[in-house]
Amino acid sequence: METTIRKASKINQSITFKAMVIGVLTLILLIPGLMIQDLIRERQDRSIETIEKINAKWSNAQTFCGPVLSIPYTTTHVDSNNKTYFQEHVLTITPGNLTIDTRLFPEERYYGIYKTILYKSETDISGNFDKINFPKIENGTIHWNQAYMAVGVSDLRGITDNIDFKLENKQYTVETTGNLDTQIGKMLAIPLNDPEVLQSEQPLSFKCQLKLNGSSNINFIPIGKTTKVHVTGNWKSPGFIGNFTPDHTITENGFEANWSILSFNRSIPEMWTDGQTYSFEDSSFGVNLVDPVNHYQQNMRSAKYAIMFIALTFVVFFFVEILTGKRIHPIQYLLVGLALILFYSLLLSISEQINFGIAYLIASIATIGLITAYTHSIFRNRIQTGALTGMLCLLYIFLYVVLQLEDVALLIGSIGLFVILGTIMYFSRKINWYKPHTL
Repeated sequence: METTIRKASKINQSITFKAMVIGVLTLILLIPGLMIQDLIRERQDRSIETIEKINAKWSNAQTFCGPVLSIPYTTTHVDSNNKTYFQEHVLTITPGNLTIDTRLFPEERYYGIYKTILYKSETDISGNFDKINFPKIENGTIHWNQAYMAVGVSDLRGITDNIDFKLENKQYTVETTGNLDTQIGKMLAIPLNDPEVLQSEQPLSFKCQLKLNGSSNINFIPIGKTTKVHVTGNWKSPGFIGNFTPDHTITENGFEANWSILSFNRSIPEMWTDGQTYSFEDSSFGVNLVDPVNHYQQNMRSAKYAIMFIALTFVVFFFVEILTGKRIHPIQYLLVGLALILFYSLLLSISEQINFGIAYLIASIATIGLITAYTHSIFRNRIQTGALTGMLCLLYIFLYVVLQLEDVALLIGSIGLFVILGTIMYFSRKINWYKPHTL
């Protein structure tokens, strides 16, 4: 019996057994680490839901298309019973040239702790339609007097002023008609009621002014055979989205972007009739007003480093045990690991209230202070406690630098981990792992 107890005692005091216990504790602490990541996702989802509610009251992201010219026509048919019936159709024609000049005025709005980016915009649209060559239609009647222009706007609630639309310098009234064309979305129709203008031998020039509210981003459909879009705004972190890259300039005061798109750059036909469907989404492009301070993304990235913090801190504790012979109980390891996990909860909750950088400083000081005070009561040695505190400070500084350097985060992180591993190997090079140690 005594022999069994002595063997068990030796096992409990061996380096290998203690290393295995520390490894198991590290794996156990992955569970609360994953719970923290789930909490971050939950808070981020709630933020997205709140932002969507704010945007819905103001106006959602806008997509603009048009104008296009729609001309109704009727075809006459005879069925098998020799009865005559009629079918109504609409021929849609795209502009030959389309120029869009948009000025964005972004602003930040808050709802409690949540923030969204809204904008007001002023857009000047101009261009022309080539001479209309209506395709030959057998047994068809063209209704020139029912023709209309159509402008697509994804969220009509964003329109803040009457639209000034001119065709050949003649003013026309804009009407809201709902979903005229499912490919473009919600439409604004401009009845023309002027057959002579449409049958002119000359191109038809048009101008339009539009004031539009939206949120997050604004998009355009290159509906013209040649489409030129110019967008400016006082936002220093724009993102250019879609399948076309603009010539752009970004400064501290704002941005300027220019697109020039030709008909063979996109898959939109020059004309089509109802019943034919085309995808316009593949050709859309625009500007995304990026929030440069996405603290949920930064929180998630920082939480992924939790295992590294726990493992390195446990390694320091383990070396102190080996070099000094001071025994540290697994429960003490566990408490220190929980303190390291609690850092990410503090960081998340504080960063929702204030700037992420300040929140990171507060959470890291609180965590390092707590662990320093606790480890001093264990080590009873200022040098050992100071070494652990210094290591934690370097780790938190290293993590913050990695979070700020998004483009080279992987490179810096890999180099940092390589240096850390090299340091551990250097300080452990003289330890005789086969020599019996009492832990």
